[in-house]
Amino acid sequence: MNDLNDLVAPEAILPRALVTSRRQALQVLTEALAKASSIDARAAFDAVLIRERLSGTGMGEGVAIPHAFVAGVTRPIGAFARLEPAQDFDALDGRPADLVFLLLSPPDRGADHLKAFARVSRFMRRADMREKLRAARGADELTALFAGPARVGAA
Repeated sequence: MNDLNDLVAPEAILPRALVTSRRQALQVLTEALAKASSIDARAAFDAVLIRERLSGTGMGEGVAIPHAFVAGVTRPIGAFARLEPAQDFDALDGRPADLVFLLLSPPDRGADHLKAFARVSRFMRRADMREKLRAARGADELTALFAGPARVGAA
């Protein structure tokens, strides 16, 4: 599957998140996801913060994929934000992240979490996708990118 539209709700795509810290970025993302999916924003934020303290979730190349298991979540779900300015997510390359995909999963669905994380990671590792995500002019264009190439109007 080359798309992520089953993971991320259009309401949880933030084309411009003005934040001053990693913690604030995580809070903005968990709140957006909570509104889009009726999960407990505080529980999600706490779970992500605990996970983030174990080790940073920066992938490098300006990308971070914070993730956690959260009670009340019924399937893997995600939110996306372009951060302004980029924030430090402890990436190995030392580069702060401006593209952040938050992934939450049910505590009893570890295999589903790993599959979803792998899909997000493959998507975000693609240099062409990172360029398109950074160049997109708004939520509609970002949503189309997550929906996959067939819906973006690719050649």
